[in-house]
Amino acid sequence: MRTAAEYLPRRATELIADALEDTRVVIVNGARQTGKSTLAELCLRDRADSMRRYLDDPRTRASAVADPVAFLDAPGTMLIDEVQRVPELWLTIKHVVDRDPRPGRFLLTGSARLLGLSQLPDALPGRSETIELFPLSQGEINGQPDGFVDAAFTHGSQLAVKPSQLRRRDYLALASCGGYPEAIRRTSPRRLAQFFRSYLDDIMTRDVHQVADIQRGSDMRRLVGTLAAQSGGLLNYARLSSDLALPASTVRDYVGLLELVYLIRLIPAWSANATTRAVATPKLVFNDAGLAAYLVSGVTNDAAIGGLVETFVIGELARQITWSQTTPRLHHYRDRDGYEVDAVLEDNAGRVVGIEVKAAETVRTDDFRSLRLLQRRLGDRFRAGFVLYCGDQQLPFGENLACVPISALWTTSPE
Repeated sequence: MRTAAEYLPRRATELIADALEDTRVVIVNGARQTGKSTLAELCLRDRADSMRRYLDDPRTRASAVADPVAFLDAPGTMLIDEVQRVPELWLTIKHVVDRDPRPGRFLLTGSARLLGLSQLPDALPGRSETIELFPLSQGEINGQPDGFVDAAFTHGSQLAVKPSQLRRRDYLALASCGGYPEAIRRTSPRRLAQFFRSYLDDIMTRDVHQVADIQRGSDMRRLVGTLAAQSGGLLNYARLSSDLALPASTVRDYVGLLELVYLIRLIPAWSANATTRAVATPKLVFNDAGLAAYLVSGVTNDAAIGGLVETFVIGELARQITWSQTTPRLHHYRDRDGYEVDAVLEDNAGRVVGIEVKAAETVRTDDFRSLRLLQRRLGDRFRAGFVLYCGDQQLPFGENLACVPISALWTTSPE
């Protein structure tokens, strides 16, 4: 476990601290190696009478199974790390917090989307808050504000964006490194590849088998490699079934498991009454662009590079949404006429920000074709449309339309 001095500050820290003040059970969900345990430790550093239980210790796990009531007995906040390892604890936690409704009773961490696990007998409606921890954002890595999402809704295309010194090769390097804390500390390509190889082995041999009985791990690995080559594209179960010679039902189950353990993310399709020709197919992206880059290393065609840059950008947006004051929902848009927008952000008032991603250092008027379609159809609901590209400056392309450097995602202030 990393010491506080080695730990990069996470924006989730404040979210967890706030939740512990008014919620009985706080759950930190996220992928393996994102720093959940260290973050939870730091959040309890100043809380009196806190207690820590680590379920990766076989003795601790055996105690939890043998006598869950005694195991959970503590005067203050109890941290239970990797709680998905002992599903039997769930009902006892529910019983404890029903009898003692003080906030901050339990801080749970897990390497799977806990409320999606079939082994858990009951959720905790009204008793819990879940905070998702993803790999580090670029703003967390570099100490920058990570405020693009809020600024886009506040200022539209007039938001203040700093010129960028980064170019396409720089963005590809950032994407290939990813955001796992251990990965960004590795300076050589060999050591970085070694990390991703070990990471994937852990996911396949430990995390997946904790949540499901997979008979043929080789099929799952083949699926992961195939999905990495398609990251940023629409999820086509029939095509995957044909390419891998697996039943479509198996492919669907495996995709669900990979989402459950935070390896991939499905971006739902967006539609509105004004856009009835929209298709309903979700888009699939890897939660960490670095892992996707490792799995497709050596593939240098334009489609693969475009998919990697899009995966990187959507990952930054998804992270930022978790702490955004606007809290928009993330979708993508595609219709039967060939119009597509890589990311559609919609807030609770129905306002929409559209984002196209271009793995190029120049932008053309035609790159705004799909954004203009949404603008015409949505009218006042359309807040702004952006093309995020690998160039250096912000330029206007019409009312509420602009191109901005990809680095604007993390260098822009939210105000």
